[in-house]
Amino acid sequence: MKASELREMSRDELLRHLAGLHDEQLKLRLRQASESLPNPLRLRGLRRDIARCRFVLAELGRKDKAAAKEQAK
Repeated sequence: MKASELREMSRDELLRHLAGLHDEQLKLRLRQASESLPNPLRLRGLRRDIARCRFVLAELGRKDKAAAKEQAK
């Protein structure tokens, strides 16, 4: 999923999406330990999607912090 698509999501949607990505990653890691994966590059893609999602969440946190700082003035 592209970062621009993630930026359109709300914080709750992002957190749910991130949890789903973590679940899928865990399942693939467990499956990889017992057998070969049909698409081993999916793990790399998941890792990158998780990083993108975390980055967008951090951006939201910085925006919220800046907005709160402006309101305090």
